[in-house]
Amino acid sequence: MAASTATPVLQMEGISKRFGAVSALTDVYFEVFNDEVVALVGDNGAGKSTLIKVIAGVGANDEGVIRFEGKEVTITKPLDATALGIATVYQDLALCDNLDVVANLFLGREDTRTALLDEVTMEKRATELLRSLAAKIPSVRIPVASLSGGQRQTVAISRSLVGEPKVVILDEPTAALGVAQTAQVLDLIERLKQRGHAVILITHNLADAFAVCDRIVVLRLGRNAGEFQVGEVSQEEIVATITGAKDNIVAQRAARHTSADAAGSSTELEPTTSGDGQQEVER
Repeated sequence: MAASTATPVLQMEGISKRFGAVSALTDVYFEVFNDEVVALVGDNGAGKSTLIKVIAGVGANDEGVIRFEGKEVTITKPLDATALGIATVYQDLALCDNLDVVANLFLGREDTRTALLDEVTMEKRATELLRSLAAKIPSVRIPVASLSGGQRQTVAISRSLVGEPKVVILDEPTAALGVAQTAQVLDLIERLKQRGHAVILITHNLADAFAVCDRIVVLRLGRNAGEFQVGEVSQEEIVATITGAKDNIVAQRAARHTSADAAGSSTELEPTTSGDGQQEVER
């Protein structure tokens, strides 16, 4: 994980976003470093998608400051995010099933240095990229429609890397995938980290977050609810933070009872001397 003294590649302070009278985000703080995977978790309506849209330029923030590599920036449209080096892979993947892997990887970024598409160069670059990620794709010329869910996710993530981004945002990349396909995607996320990318993982699957992430940031009702280092927190604590269980009366009462029981059990038994000189135990 990145050192705490390093400069975050992406830092957001006091981010607020309103839709009419509804506050989707209120004074949110978020940061991610190079060589780091950060999970962004929360219940439905917590503000995860809104925050990601602010980063990706789909919806500009109303208040707050965004810094990229230490410099204050303004992101008002997707092209702004792309120019900075931010790539987003949405849950729907946005792949063209009738095109092969090469065509999907370079969709909108085709090599047009000549009058015709340079298919040889694009195929070579696609092969090198997929090999560097240890992607399990049978052929770069196979139609995407014939690929499995995990392979399709791999193609979508690989496409985001064609522009050499510094930050990669993955929106529920393992949703609806089987065990083997999920493992394939998680392995790919590890390789993104090894390549030096900062990765933001939006997920409802805490097992995935604990498997590949360095930190977990929890949003609740559009606000920061907690930030945890993986390895120093349990899944139960994350769930309690997501649901707000730590804040309700029942949880507080249970915590008081637990503390009282612990204090009672730690009381030492002190011996006293009776009138006949024998020791008695005073409770």
